[in-house]
Amino acid sequence: MDMKNIKIFSFMLALVTASTLLNSCKKDKAAPLADLLYEVTVEGNDVKFTPKTTGISGYKWDFGDGTSSTDESPMHTYPGKGKYVPTLYATVNGKAVESSTVIRIAKTTPVKFNTGDLSDWAAVTTNIPLGATKGVFNEVKMDYDGNYVYLYAEMAVKKSDGNIFDFYLDSDNNITTGLLTGTFTEGGYDILMEGPFLVGNMDILYFSGATQDAWSWDPQSISEAYTVGTTTEAGGVLKYEMRFARGKLKGLTGSGLRIGIQAVKNDWSAFVGNAPDENSPSFFLDMSE
Repeated sequence: MDMKNIKIFSFMLALVTASTLLNSCKKDKAAPLADLLYEVTVEGNDVKFTPKTTGISGYKWDFGDGTSSTDESPMHTYPGKGKYVPTLYATVNGKAVESSTVIRIAKTTPVKFNTGDLSDWAAVTTNIPLGATKGVFNEVKMDYDGNYVYLYAEMAVKKSDGNIFDFYLDSDNNITTGLLTGTFTEGGYDILMEGPFLVGNMDILYFSGATQDAWSWDPQSISEAYTVGTTTEAGGVLKYEMRFARGKLKGLTGSGLRIGIQAVKNDWSAFVGNAPDENSPSFFLDMSE
């Protein structure tokens, strides 16, 4: 599976020619339009422009951010999130034409998921605070982009321990919906993801209680709702990354979420760690960019 989020937009744009053929003695006839097809490939802030129409010459790309290029198929890096209107000025079969389109650059992340290297997480500065009941958790980080919520953890465990994890997600950041629990306060938890995901799978459950105090969950069958990426183990420390698909989990496409994580022994005999502390507010991940 391609671990990068790549969107390809193809635009067929009818371009108005620089002049119109007029004949005063005959019925007016419009000049044939010169069609221009080009492909735009967006990967983070990097955009590749690839012409598809034949007979093009005299390329000039205005990228819509104050920069330009005369290359045939340029690669351009936009300065950040926003809407840009690039324009191609060219000659098609002898006719001067131009074409514009709209590109939207979403919030990006330094995380290069599942590359076999976790060093990119050093650039992520959003940490879940850990305290007195952190147990086996040494560090937990989070980030997001338009499609995924990413999580990284360092734990003083072995993968073979088969720990069971409970991920409590207040996916819509609305305390009036979802389960109210003292385990992690200030959230109404709409989603519970539970299981030994490092050695097996997790169940995905949506809250269905008649009241917010009722422990009632409906199991869901959602493919690729989460993905485990690179995992390393050395010196008694387990490091791993995972991601949650925002478009597949209920409510996760909003501007923020709350999360609380518990780790349990594989026989359910004892809790071994919390992020953040048990009986404290869950962690709020601001996704308003």
